This record gives sequence, C-alpha cells and structure tokens, in this order.
Amino acid sequence: MREPHEVASTPVAVTYNTSAGKPSSRPGRLSGVRSRQGTLAEADEERLVRLVAKGDRTAFEELYRRTSPWMAVRLRRRCSDEQIVAEVMQESYLAVWRAAGAFAGSAVGGSAVGWLWTIASRRLVDAFRRRARHAQPPAAASAEAVVPAAEDEVLAATVGGDVGDALRRLAPELQAVLQAMVLDGLSVRETAVLLGVPEGTVKTRARRARIAMRKALS
Repeated sequence: MREPHEVASTPVAVTYNTSAGKPSSRPGRLSGVRSRQGTLAEADEERLVRLVAKGDRTAFEELYRRTSPWMAVRLRRRCSDEQIVAEVMQESYLAVWRAAGAFAGSAVGGSAVGWLWTIASRRLVDAFRRRARHAQPPAAASAEAVVPAAEDEVLAATVGGDVGDALRRLAPELQAVLQAMVLDGLSVRETAVLLGVPEGTVKTRARRARIAMRKALS
C-alpha cells in the first residue's frame, strides 16, 4: 500500500506520494468520481476503515475529512502546544493508513472512532515523552472549557442512565483519569504521562473514582 505523503493538521485535502492514478479531466470520469464520493459520504466510519485497509485513498480522504475536526479538538483539550497537536495528527493518520488492516471493529465490540482515538492518544503520550527527554513537558490544555469536551459527549452517548450520570458528577480530576484509562484504553503509566502527574496519583484518583461510582450507584 502506498502511504499518504502528508496529512495536514486541519481538515483539508490529503496529498499522496504518488504520480499515478490521477483523475482524468474527461466528464465521464469526473462524474464517476463524484458518484463514488457521494457513496463514501454515506458509508459509516467502520466501512471507510475497511476500504482504507485495501489501499483506497478516496476512502482515506473521506475518513480524514469526517474525523479530523473532532480529533483535533480532543487533542487540543489535552495539549495547548499547537506544534505537538499537528505532529500527533500527522502521525496518527499515517498510522491509520498503515494499520487499517488490523482494525477488528464491531466483531469484538469496538468502533472505528474509538480505534482512531486510541491511536491518537497513544501518539500524544509518545510526543509528551519525547519532549520530556529534551525539555519541559508541553503545557496541558486549560481545564476551563467553553463547550462540552468531545470525550464528555462520547460518554453521554455511550454510557447512559445512572452510570452516565454518576460519571459526569465526578470531580474533573477523577473523570480525567477514568476517561484516559477506560475511554482511551491507556495504562497507568501512559495516563500519568498524559495528565502530567505521578503514577501513584493516577492510582489514587482511579481508586477514588471507583469508590465514588460505587457510592453513587448504591
């Protein structure tokens, strides 16, 4: 599979390192391209990932167009350094292109969106580690938000009823740990790097969050 040459940090067209397969200017060909783009626009994210696994560049562009805005928002809420966010976006979508064939999908209870975010969150942890080895870790994003966090919206959509209400009532620092370890699937060490706190603090907050959840649901 030929890899995308560059993926921008904002939702714009993706450029590929290829000199072949350029669309023809003939009306019939252009009509076919538009028709296929319309078909892809109706496909869900899991279908797009499956097509990307087969080397479908148009499906990759549609997946990027559809998912990069919310991914950028989530990354910026965790890191205020725009250069790191851009690097992580680039690395994440290159990883998607390379590893799309490994996506297991709904067969194991997963989702394409969750898979994409797992890739991005781990790339962000890697970026934090690289910076920490050479300089001060990048500043974390402000805890204040003018709009609901993307992960809050995911929790609201996927965890309903009393459990969802209990999660949203947790203190912000406890909710952040659960989001990283449960929603993002990160380890204690990765969560510590992401949140900029010691591993012991992560364990303590995770324990406090579990106790609070049990009390809220009892």
